[in-house]
Amino acid sequence: MSVHAGAARQMPAVLQYAETAVPGVGIGLIAGAFAAGVAAMAGLPAVQIATIATGLGIPLALLGAGYCVLLAVGRFGVGALGPVAFYWLIGFPLARLVDQYTVAAVLGHEDVLREPLLSFLAFQAMLSMGFAIGFLWLHERIAPHMLLRIKDHNPVAAGLVERYVSQATELEERRHTAAHERAAKRGRRRGSS
Repeated sequence: MSVHAGAARQMPAVLQYAETAVPGVGIGLIAGAFAAGVAAMAGLPAVQIATIATGLGIPLALLGAGYCVLLAVGRFGVGALGPVAFYWLIGFPLARLVDQYTVAAVLGHEDVLREPLLSFLAFQAMLSMGFAIGFLWLHERIAPHMLLRIKDHNPVAAGLVERYVSQATELEERRHTAAHERAAKRGRRRGSS
């Protein structure tokens, strides 16, 4: 038995999923840091900047981890935008609402929102599509590299690597088939003229 196989058996399932969730957590924290950077450029006080970073970053990190776990258990297809867009259509407005409540609580504001709740949630839902695209783009560039590094000791990561490889193989086969069909079609046109 190899050292890696023994390590995989000893690693509890919850830790295997947690390890595969690291890219989603990282992206959520980066988004919170980005929001804090925008707040800093706007000249907001340091307490408010830190509150924005944590009030938005932590919910987005938890939701990012949730996405990774749902991907690992097969609820989402690798690289599929539709389910991710729906996930963030719900998750992003909730994360922004937590952010608003956190900022209001820390700064002692009585008014959490400057607009009606439904208007706030609708606007955040519109913004969620952009966040979903950015999240998926980053995840698809970060996660496969990390999964390749941990797949030897993490069966959950190994399963995801297999799904990424399968998808890449399928896409390559489609490209070859389409190119062959285009070439055959050009050949038929030349033959008939």
